[in-house]
Amino acid sequence: MSATFDDFMKLDIRVGTITRAEPFPEARKPAIKLWVDFGGELGEKRSSAQITAHYDPETLVGRQVMAVVNFPPRQIGPVLSEVLVLGVPDPDGEVVLIAPDHAVPDGGRLH
Repeated sequence: MSATFDDFMKLDIRVGTITRAEPFPEARKPAIKLWVDFGGELGEKRSSAQITAHYDPETLVGRQVMAVVNFPPRQIGPVLSEVLVLGVPDPDGEVVLIAPDHAVPDGGRLH
C-alpha cells in the first residue's frame, strides 16, 4: 500500500522537550510516563512510552523528542496519553527515541 504526500501531511509531527518523566509500574509492559513541552499553543502534553530498555526517567528530562501530536488521546491504564512519542527498534526490538541531532525550538513541525 502506498501513501501520498497528502497522507503524510495529515500527521502533525513536532519536536518537544521532556520536562518530567516517571516510572509507570501500573502499565502492562514496562513503560515511562512522560510530560513533553511543545511550546506555544500546544504546550505540555503527556505520553506513556515503552522505552525502559535504554532510558531511565532521571536521564530523560531535558531531552528533545519527536512525537505525533494530532492523534486522539488514548487511555493507558491511569494515564491519558495525548501524544505518540516516536522511536525505532534496535537489533533486539527495543525502542530508541527519535530526536533532532541539534537543539531546535520546541514545537517545530517535521517536514
